[in-house]
Formats: sequence, C-alpha cells, structure tokens
Amino acid sequence: MNDLTIAVLGGSGKEGSGLALRWAKAGHPVILGSRSADKAQASAAELNQILGAIHVQFADNATAAAKADVVVLAVPYSAQQSTALGIRDRLVGKILIDVTVPLKPPKVSMVNLPAEGSAVVALQRALGPQVRVVSAFQNVSAAHLRDLDHSVDCDVLICTDDEAAGEIAVALAQSAGMRGWRCGPLANSVVSEGLTSVLIAINQRYKIPGSGIRITGTPKAT
Repeated sequence: MNDLTIAVLGGSGKEGSGLALRWAKAGHPVILGSRSADKAQASAAELNQILGAIHVQFADNATAAAKADVVVLAVPYSAQQSTALGIRDRLVGKILIDVTVPLKPPKVSMVNLPAEGSAVVALQRALGPQVRVVSAFQNVSAAHLRDLDHSVDCDVLICTDDEAAGEIAVALAQSAGMRGWRCGPLANSVVSEGLTSVLIAINQRYKIPGSGIRITGTPKAT
C-alpha cells in the first residue's frame, strides 16, 4: 500500500497539507498539487522541513494528478468542480478522494448542502463513471493533522460506489493514524458533508480546538 503515489490537490491548504504530512510520514510518495507550482513548492518545502527529509514533491495540479495512483481533492467548495473538471483527462481510471465540504462563509456553522444533496455526488456525475470517486476525511481537524505529536482522535467516514476504491481509502485512513469506516454508497456522503458544520458549531460553542467523531460498538472497521 505504501507504494501508492498520492497527489493532494489543494495541498497548500490546511486540510490538504495536513493529510499530505501524515501520509508522507507513513512512507507514501506524496505530490502536492496547486494551480501554481510555485505555491506547491513552498508548501512542500515547509512539510519537508517538518519531516526532516525530502519526502514531499510538488507540481501543478495536472502534473500531480498524472503522476499519482490516488488523487485527493482538498480545495474549497467554490473550487471543487472547476479544479476536478479542469484535469478530468488526468483522472480517468484513477481514484479521486474528495474531502470537499459545501461550506458557505461566513456562516460555516450552518449546514449548506447543494441542490443535488451531496457535493461529492454532484462531482461524480460531472466527472462520469471513468473516475472512481470516494468521499472521505471531511470531519478531521486540520490542526490535529499538522501536529505529528498529536494522536488524531477521530474516525473517518468513507462513502463510495466502488468497492476496491473504498478499501484503499480505509487503508489510507489507517496510514494517517485514523480508523476508516465504510458507510455505504456515495449518496450517504450527504451526512458527513453536513456533519462538518455541526462539528464547527460545537467547536465554537464549547471552545474546542477540533472536535471529531468516534464509531462505537466494535473494535475495528470492517
């Protein structure tokens, strides 16, 4: 599994860079992608400084996606479809893990789902069946991801219509120090997308740096 090359598009953002850092530490080849290769280079240099070695590469989004086995989309909702559709030819036949949450600033603590119900379902329809879309990692605190001394006390909800892609997402969650749970088809992503605003509201009300979720009742994901 560690031989899978992961491209993180939006890797200069908090969530994307945090996931990239965790995967690089676990031994995965990681490429940070951005609309600007210079911006990706600066973010990669910062992560490599944290890691103490050069484990993270950089490229523009199209090049990063072309070189990767798994592509992770970690951009703001406003850029979700334009980013993915702009490199659709580089995504054909690949797994695309979408971390997008349909937040509407400044009211990010209020659920704001699109007309289709799920932002990830809408993206799968736009990209077509040639791209194997997975919804995951929406409810993980970016602050906790960037702190390698901090255990990520959060489970990951994984929704997809592709069985094999779902299992790879479970394995990548484990590589990043979390438990991944298969939560049914991609349509169920509506729950994890909406849950992010709920967690933000909890953080704000109770002054929590980054609340998360745990699935109880069984010792391991299946």
